Amino acid sequence: MRAHCFQHESFEEMSAIETWLKEKSFEISISRFFESDELPDISTVDWLIIMGGSMSVNDEQKFPWLIQEKKFIKKCITQGKVVIGTCLGSQLIASSLGAKVYKNNQKEIGWFPIRRVLGSDPPHFKTLPMELTVFHWHGETFDLPQGAMLVASSECCKNQIFLYGDKTVGFQCHFETTLDSLSSITNACRSELEPARFIQSEMEMIKNEPIYAPQMHKAVYDILEFLFLISIG
Repeated sequence: MRAHCFQHESFEEMSAIETWLKEKSFEISISRFFESDELPDISTVDWLIIMGGSMSVNDEQKFPWLIQEKKFIKKCITQGKVVIGTCLGSQLIASSLGAKVYKNNQKEIGWFPIRRVLGSDPPHFKTLPMELTVFHWHGETFDLPQGAMLVASSECCKNQIFLYGDKTVGFQCHFETTLDSLSSITNACRSELEPARFIQSEMEMIKNEPIYAPQMHKAVYDILEFLFLISIG
């Protein structure tokens, strides 16, 4: 099985997701858009993992490669590949499916709970707790793509997890976060840590990582395991 990662910033890697992929013996390749806008041959991609970034999906004039990236994402979805988006990645999926992406009412940065949406019960999320504290770092949100199912929301941001079809999942939150990746994004984006209702301090985020990360990782690994099983038939 071959997984390809779309990485938009040097400080936003797959982290815990990469750990799971390696345990499953995936072949892993990466497009680093901060170095090159070259896209892979789509026939070599079984899973597409789309990571976060500080840009907006709407910044096509500043980052013209976004246009081709979104077309590639849509083609992967259409061809029935597993497509997983985190933060900007989820927004790119939404945009590629025709939904609008725009500023959220507030930024959400730190460890905050998401809650399952009543009535959304796809088997992909059968072990996802009704409430789970996860890591967030975003200032934008999106409309739910037509035909997608909303799975989880937070108080600050309605569209946190969605499922499109059987093999496309968008995570507005950062299920992949580890202590190392938390430190990396904090070092790069520390200027955003201004006091606000849904913005935690650096010290608080670091202190809470060992409390919340293990259960968060278990939740995402269960979701990935389900996607793995349906992808191999």
